Amino acid sequence: MPNTERRRRDTPPPRTGSGEAEVLRGFLGYLRASVAAKVEGAPEPEVRTGAVPSGTNLLGLLNHLTFVEGSTFLGDDVTDWQATFHAAPEDSVADVVARYRETVERANDVLDGCTDLGAPVPRSRPNRPAPSVRWALTHMIEETGRHAGHADILRELIDGTTGR
Repeated sequence: MPNTERRRRDTPPPRTGSGEAEVLRGFLGYLRASVAAKVEGAPEPEVRTGAVPSGTNLLGLLNHLTFVEGSTFLGDDVTDWQATFHAAPEDSVADVVARYRETVERANDVLDGCTDLGAPVPRSRPNRPAPSVRWALTHMIEETGRHAGHADILRELIDGTTGR
């Protein structure tokens, strides 16, 4: 049974500006920080051990989100989405967290240049239609929020750590 004494201070959702882009980016940033913090410092080997019948594991969730960010905002091509749910054996927790944060930073650089939410996301992949910036932001909020919820449960099962 995990130690239920380990708790983090809960961080409330952000207060953002009133513009649609500010709200969307504010909530996405909040979720990104929450999910990275949930994985950071998690112990080996539990961080990569499936705690549910599907095999979902904490490190794999963040690895997957790194690929989703790269695909959505940077145009990276992913050929095997299922494989993204598992970090490489040689990847440490710090490696996966750093790679996620670097990908988020690169995605933010792209988003900084997007002034029209209805315009397509700039992509380097030819012959593939790009979604609108609005759609991409909304999708990433949904995707990151969903997996942040999974991460909450998995981290609590690992060592009792709760909170955002």
